[in-house]
Amino acid sequence: MFPVADVIPSRTRPYVTIALIALNTLAFIVELLLGDRLPRVVFEFGLVPAFFSWPDVLSSMFLHAGWLHFLGNMLYLWIFGDNVEDRLGHGRYLAFYILCGAAAALGHVAFNPYSTTPTIGASGAVSGVMGAYFVLYPRSRILTAVFLIVFLDLVEVPAIFFLGIWFLMQLFSGVGSLGAETENGVALWAHVIGFVVGAGGGWLWRRRPIPNP
Repeated sequence: MFPVADVIPSRTRPYVTIALIALNTLAFIVELLLGDRLPRVVFEFGLVPAFFSWPDVLSSMFLHAGWLHFLGNMLYLWIFGDNVEDRLGHGRYLAFYILCGAAAALGHVAFNPYSTTPTIGASGAVSGVMGAYFVLYPRSRILTAVFLIVFLDLVEVPAIFFLGIWFLMQLFSGVGSLGAETENGVALWAHVIGFVVGAGGGWLWRRRPIPNP
């Protein structure tokens, strides 16, 4: 299943979500222009657990490992970010996004403290946005393209089902990777922890009245 859009229109223009996508796009274009220097830049600005630093936590959130990684994160951010930004407000949403990304990064470091593989991508922060959406809009539906070998149809899938399945896939994959001697750079626990932190923030915010646009 491939998500296309959600069914809830945003009441406000998602300036922060648009800005985050623009910054990630700019960073990705720079990556494409680096050529042979890219591995060095990734090691310099990516999150390397064995050489942890706070600036790397932030910079790693704007680098991606390829087209699929970049486009997937930006698609999910666009689908779910506008509604979460609408609910939290622009400033709080930006702080929330960075907090989820930082929590996801720390979770990845906790599970891989001696890894020298740089981890990059907005996945942890985007997972937090998805977790908040899961809690704030449980009755929403996600317009989803269904494929087997070829395209079949566009169907509306309940958001709680779509995001719940995604989270369980990350969780089971993360549990399956425990103790494995692998350096594939896929930060599964960052996805899990980002989602949980985002869901917790969404639960706290859900108890507040919906602000006027």
